[in-house]
Amino acid sequence: MNEMEYTLLTPAPTATRPLLGLTILVVEDSRFACDAMRLLCLRSGARIRRADCLKSARRHLQVYRPSVVIIDLGLPDGSGADLIHELSQVEPRISAILAISGDDMNEAIALAAGADKFIAKPLASLSEFQSAVLTALPEELRPAGLRKITDEEVEPDPMAYRDDMAHAAEMLTVDADMKTLDYVAQFLQGVAKSAKDDQLARAAGRLARARAEGGTIHSYQARLAGLVRERVTEQIAI
Repeated sequence: MNEMEYTLLTPAPTATRPLLGLTILVVEDSRFACDAMRLLCLRSGARIRRADCLKSARRHLQVYRPSVVIIDLGLPDGSGADLIHELSQVEPRISAILAISGDDMNEAIALAAGADKFIAKPLASLSEFQSAVLTALPEELRPAGLRKITDEEVEPDPMAYRDDMAHAAEMLTVDADMKTLDYVAQFLQGVAKSAKDDQLARAAGRLARARAEGGTIHSYQARLAGLVRERVTEQIAI
């Protein structure tokens, strides 16, 4: 079944599932954050497709045309802002392009690149997710009628968080290069915010600031690596 056939056969949006008929491509490298998006899409009626890097997203976009894209700004092979800029220039344009990041300072970058809306992590609220997508869509594509507002929040699989921690642990080695450390620091800031792990978010932020200021990073790197190892061990014990 192609995208057009899927849309034609899908029931119209309802008050409880206002995103029925939409296909959302989520470009996100965190398994934990992506699982949250999966649950948000599922409970809103949207069909989800996923990519974990720019290369995978571009490969996907050569084959399928989603209704909406939600792009994390920090990806392993580059900035999500570059993909946002590319997609904002393509005609016909994808109906809604949203950026998401654990760093609120990235909002200006995302909007300048051409995003219709910026979402700050963590995002777990069903009503906030639906509002973000619906307000980014052109008015003619928004479903008519009232939408049921709920205070429901999704709870991603804790093992997805463990997978993210294991991935970060592999990168936080003593011989990691500076590019890898920059990436893992911003990756962990976003993941930790999504998981509401304030201690880890602060440690990742300290490493990122030390790198930006050109200071000594070894103690910050060691502290962050230790916290990550603790979380991997805790999840295995669970």
